[in-house]
Amino acid sequence: ILVALLAGCGQLPQSGSGDVERAFNTRASDVQVTGEGTVLRTLSDDRSGTPHQRFILKLASGQTVLMSHNVALAPRIDDLKTGDTVSFSGEYVWNEQGGLIHRTHRDPRSHLV
Repeated sequence: ILVALLAGCGQLPQSGSGDVERAFNTRASDVQVTGEGTVLRTLSDDRSGTPHQRFILKLASGQTVLMSHNVALAPRIDDLKTGDTVSFSGEYVWNEQGGLIHRTHRDPRSHLV
C-alpha cells in the first residue's frame, strides 16, 4: 500500500531525494523535505493541542524519522500499518533521534489551489 502525505498540489514527491538525510546530517530545521519510507511503527495520536497522527518511518538509508500528521487540517491515514510505504512532503525538524516531519498538509493560509 502506498500512502501519500502531500503539502503540494497532489503530485507524489520524488523518492530517494536524500532531503531528510541531508537535513539530519547538517542539523537543519524548518526545511521542506520530500521522500519515501516504510512504516516501522505506528504510535498513539498526539492529542495535546491539535491532534496529530504519529508514526515512525524507516528511510532507504536506514534512518528513522517521526511523522506528525495534523488530522485537524488533513484526513487521517486510515488502516496505516507496519510495512506500508509512505511518500511525503513536509517540514523537517532536527533532533538526535532522526528528526520529525510535520506540516504534511496544505498550508491553510495559502490562496493557491
